[in-house]
Amino acid sequence: MIAIIDYDIGNLAAVANMLRRVGHNSVITADPKDIAEADRIILPGNGHFDTCMRNIRATGLVPLIEDRVLGEGVPLLGICVGAQMLGHGSEEGSEPGLGWFDMNVRRFTKVEGFRVPHMGWNGVTMPQPEHPLVDGLDDDTRFYFVHSYHLEPGQDVKTLMTANYGIDFAAAVVRDNVCGVQFHPEKSHRFGKRLMSNFAGSLD
Repeated sequence: MIAIIDYDIGNLAAVANMLRRVGHNSVITADPKDIAEADRIILPGNGHFDTCMRNIRATGLVPLIEDRVLGEGVPLLGICVGAQMLGHGSEEGSEPGLGWFDMNVRRFTKVEGFRVPHMGWNGVTMPQPEHPLVDGLDDDTRFYFVHSYHLEPGQDVKTLMTANYGIDFAAAVVRDNVCGVQFHPEKSHRFGKRLMSNFAGSLD
């Protein structure tokens, strides 16, 4: 069972529907029992970084999630702001992130011809093509993005995918059993289906 963390943020039903389409059961939940029994965990997110951090902490679930993910090695996928939350913090706000990754989140700098937010389909490159999360994805892979801030990982975090929007930026990051994607796989059709299927069966 895959637990999709419900903290009043994100289009949770779309994530659950994508998992259902690739043949995997999930539950949208804030119940500690579900999280304690989950085989995998998804941390969705959209909107303002500080709101997401305040909401997730208000659930009281962070210690349990940390124990399961960092202590027991349960795979976790952070989506969009859910990926940004894995780091130290974001230029969008003042709340500290979860701090699981040596990573910061920066606002896109102004580049002529590139409007912020970055919104729409964009291709990605995969500097870690052997990683199980990108299995079956090729040079034609594209994902759907909606964001004004981008991941800036430190040296202990692998960049799994990159994209370009005026600058090159990390579109997906990974360390051990924890992954974060800046795009929305639940909105990314066959490419998102492949990635979600890979997550449901990888990182053990």
